[in-house]
Amino acid sequence: MVRFAVGLPNVGEFGDPALLTDLAVGAEEHGWDGVFVWDHLLYHQPGWPVVSPTVVVSAIAARTRRIRLGVLMTALPRRRVQTVAKETATLDVLSGGRLVFGAGLGSLDAEYADFGEDPDLKARAARLDQGLEELTRLWERLPPGPVQKPRIPVWCPGRWPVLAGFRRAARWDGAMPTFRDFGRERPVPVGEFARVADFLAAQRGSLEGFDLALEGRAADGLVEGYAAAGMTWWVEAMGWWRGGVADARRTIETGPPR
Repeated sequence: MVRFAVGLPNVGEFGDPALLTDLAVGAEEHGWDGVFVWDHLLYHQPGWPVVSPTVVVSAIAARTRRIRLGVLMTALPRRRVQTVAKETATLDVLSGGRLVFGAGLGSLDAEYADFGEDPDLKARAARLDQGLEELTRLWERLPPGPVQKPRIPVWCPGRWPVLAGFRRAARWDGAMPTFRDFGRERPVPVGEFARVADFLAAQRGSLEGFDLALEGRAADGLVEGYAAAGMTWWVEAMGWWRGGVADARRTIETGPPR
């Protein structure tokens, strides 16, 4: 079964915590299954507002009862893992066990370098792997622990055809691929997405119990094909490049493309 979420930036005209919370509440009211927020400290446009995704997701958790929620993807290597463990366990309790933990490297070198941290990708990857192992230990050691057992689901990103991120994702609970040759203006071909699903299935032995999420626009007409290839979560992309806040409201109010 495919579930449907909205994907909300935390930057630019979306960099308003009250707006993001209202959009999320609307998503629950109109039948969506999840709301996922970006994670940034900075963005390419220096003058744009950027809000804390952790604070936003906390507000969403307090005002909703059903939808899955989370930050996709949290740049774990630039955070203190003990703080992340406490925040996420608390969020899981607050939400009644609805949190997904997305764990990535971060997409902007400046979010490391501008604060005196090493932006090297290999160093970030090593810190991510170490951080994830420590995070799961701390969830058990620091009460109150998460509601979800054996743990909060951990999803990892990967940028196809680079395989390292997908090998990492296969060790956890879910994956959310992006693609080097496809993006906002060029939807991912179903066959290319199927290659990712096949690789993950081979790594794990099976995709049973594993979530495979993809972000895009349902208007491209490919959701059914992705679902047949193994997708379990469709994340409807929202942002300034597709009509901004006004379009996001209309899309949310239309409801998920079931």
